[in-house]
Amino acid sequence: MLIAGLFFSIMHVLVKLVPNIPAIEVVFFRSLVSFVMSYSYLKYANIPVFGTHKKWLIARGAAGAIALSMYFYTLQNIPLASAVTMQFLSPVFTSILGIFIVRERVGSWQWFFYLLAFIGVVIIQGFDPRISTSMFVIGISASVFAGLAYNFIRKINDKEHPLVIVFYFPLVTLPLTGVYSAFNWVMPSGNEWFILILIGILTQIAQYFMTKSYQAEDLSKVASLKYLSIIYALGFGYIFFDETFNWEVYGGIALIILGVILNVVYKSRLQRRQKLNT
Repeated sequence: MLIAGLFFSIMHVLVKLVPNIPAIEVVFFRSLVSFVMSYSYLKYANIPVFGTHKKWLIARGAAGAIALSMYFYTLQNIPLASAVTMQFLSPVFTSILGIFIVRERVGSWQWFFYLLAFIGVVIIQGFDPRISTSMFVIGISASVFAGLAYNFIRKINDKEHPLVIVFYFPLVTLPLTGVYSAFNWVMPSGNEWFILILIGILTQIAQYFMTKSYQAEDLSKVASLKYLSIIYALGFGYIFFDETFNWEVYGGIALIILGVILNVVYKSRLQRRQKLNT
């Protein structure tokens, strides 16, 4: 998940470097590259392309398409760290939805830690005038659909090859974003072509490692590690876009990080106790 976070963070910078290209069109290019890379590897490795759990694979692709389109839109329209931070609510929704979809338990203290993180996000939105209410709602909605997608991955667990799961994202996303892009096409120019292709390559690598992490470990624990990407976002936002924040916003970010660390420590202790009891 840490490796995936680094590649995702670099991809975030690239998305922000093409503000003239509609977010859905960026998702289309990202999906096109992912489709070619995933299909080529699956055929080379002689792995069945379409898998066996098609219902969950299609659901994962659809939820991921909606989440990514909304997320890219926020990346292009608000500060980098703010967009990434709002996306950090996805682990909260992952755990909440996981109660119903994969029947995973969430400890009482974990709810408190998630509350700390949520308060941090609210503080960031409240003290950053660059984030409108509509952008905040879109960011939260992206997190909800991301939480759905992660649960669908966990539902399949180790029953499908990671790249089959990754392959279904562009398989479902390409038709959806392609129709929209056909009627709202903005022709890339110059280095925008290179940036759009690189977005797809970096995301493909990050998606693979993220999928592996969700297959191998408990949802609430692994998803929480995504919060640590705020370090990347703050650094890249300052270096590439000269983005700074007031102390209240930094306080909100600190609350998020605190909630993550406490949750990871708490979850690790619970797992150790369960092993000792068995």
